Formats: sequence, structure tokens, C-alpha cells
Amino acid sequence: MLEAINAVLDNVAHRMPELLVSLSETFLMVGIALGAAILVGIPVGTLLYLTRKGGLVERPRLFALFDILVNVVRSFPFMILIVALIPVTRFLLGTSLGTVAASVPLSIVAIVYYGRLVEQSLLDVDRGVITAAVSMGATLPEIVFKVLLVEARSGIVYGLTIATISFLSFSTLAGAVGGGGIGDFAIRYGYFRFETDTMVFTIVVIVLLVQLIQFSGSRLSRVIDKR
Repeated sequence: MLEAINAVLDNVAHRMPELLVSLSETFLMVGIALGAAILVGIPVGTLLYLTRKGGLVERPRLFALFDILVNVVRSFPFMILIVALIPVTRFLLGTSLGTVAASVPLSIVAIVYYGRLVEQSLLDVDRGVITAAVSMGATLPEIVFKVLLVEARSGIVYGLTIATISFLSFSTLAGAVGGGGIGDFAIRYGYFRFETDTMVFTIVVIVLLVQLIQFSGSRLSRVIDKR
């Protein structure tokens, strides 16, 4: 029994350098996707909220266009989206292989996925607060930045937490384009090489990452929630 345990520990220790490289690749992919989600996803979600029927800037055609685009991208299985966006990735980066290349489809998914979560958070804002701001003569930028985003900040942060965990899950498919990552590491050694101990250890690492993200995001969401 002791010899078996030592063999498992030795094998895991032998794979540790590669595991750390895979973790860095995952952090890079998820970090790029998070940046895209925050910088573009929040404006997309805000635009969906403002232009929908009954919104502050009601534009049915513009809303329908963005709504359809978001729904179309979200309907694609991520693996198929990776393949479908290979020409776009190659045009932007000159290659469709590698960690950064895998971040392109992941970022597009991140934008539409988080944009929809932001829209939902804004819909949860009390209409009375918005009506009060309008009655006091607040401009549209003031309503957006000083009322809507402030009132919805807790939901926006919590949505980012949920989105981050999803991005981590999506990144496991990055191996299809040579993107690496911890998911690809688990598949290569746990599935193709039948190193069950390595796969189990990798799964434990992923579970701990998810728990850390969920705990941190939920805690921050509660702290900034002033309702």
C-alpha cells in the first residue's frame, strides 16, 4: 500500500512542472477572456438593456440585431465555435494555433455570455430609482454610470463570478487548437496515457480553483451590495 502511494506521489511530482505550465496557459486564456468580457461585455449588456422595448433609448431594430447575434453565438457548442472561427483567428493573429489563438473564440463567447448576464443584472434594478433620476434631469450617461451600473454592481460582480467559472470550463477544450491549459493536460495524461493518478490530482486542482473563484466572487458581491 505504501509503495503504491509513493508511486502515485512520484508520478504527480514528475508531472508537476508541466502542470504548472498548463495552469499558466489556463490563467492566460481566462484572463484574456475576462478582460474582453469586462471591456466589451458590459457595454453590450448595457446596450441591450437601453434599447429593448420600454428602455431608456428604445431602438427595436438595434435591440433585435444585438439580441440575435448574442443568441446565435451562445447557441454554438464551444468546440464548433473554435473551428468556425479559425479563419478569423488566423486573420487577427496570423495563426490559429496556440494559447493566445484559443483566447479569440473564448473571448467572443465571454463577451456575449457576460453581456447577457449584465443585461439581466440591469433589469433587476428598481425602476423607481431610474424614474427618480430621470425626473431630476439626469442625462443618459449619468443614469448609466451613476445609477444603473452602481445599483447593479453586486449582480454584475456575481455574474462575472459565474462567467469566470464557465470560461475555465470552456478553456479545457483549448487543446483542440494547441492552446494547452489544465484541461488539456488532464486529457493528455489521464485519458490518452491512462495516468489516473495524474488526472485525479488535476481534477482536484480544478475543483479548488472553482471553489476559490466562487468564494471570492460571492464574498465581494455581498460586500459591495448596499441594498
